[in-house]
Amino acid sequence: MSQTEAVAKGKVVTLQYRLTDEHGKLLDESDQEGMEYLHGADNIVPGLERKITGRGVGDKLSVVVTPEEGYGKRSGGSQKVPRDSFPDDVELEVGMQFLAEGAGGKPMPVWVVGVTPTEVEIDANHPLAGVTLNFEVEILAIRPATSEEIAHGHPHGPEGHHHH
Repeated sequence: MSQTEAVAKGKVVTLQYRLTDEHGKLLDESDQEGMEYLHGADNIVPGLERKITGRGVGDKLSVVVTPEEGYGKRSGGSQKVPRDSFPDDVELEVGMQFLAEGAGGKPMPVWVVGVTPTEVEIDANHPLAGVTLNFEVEILAIRPATSEEIAHGHPHGPEGHHHH
């Protein structure tokens, strides 16, 4: 890999990052090895992807991502559904994600925001919708994606692909 390679569509990028909200609360961070993603394939939030396009290995930057360029503004509210709408063998917890049937039968993600013995409160807003995201990022590596990675829309890593 060339040290002069730049982050661009069709490249697998390894980032080390730390993500906090507008109050400085830690929301997520990568491990020492960083996180790989396929640039230009909607693997990361648009605001972060846009800000690191053209950057190179070793670049460190602070990026503020507005809700509009992150997980969107919050819309609508939560709704309560009967507990028996979920499989009996699933232990429901706040923060779990499920796919529900949306408009036209299209699957849409929902998150569990509350659980009682008889009801489950779900929300179609991503948990970080409406949140300004603050990233501290270092670009660790950049490489061309394989044709298989581009076709699948995500990197496969050194061991190849295991889940399709």
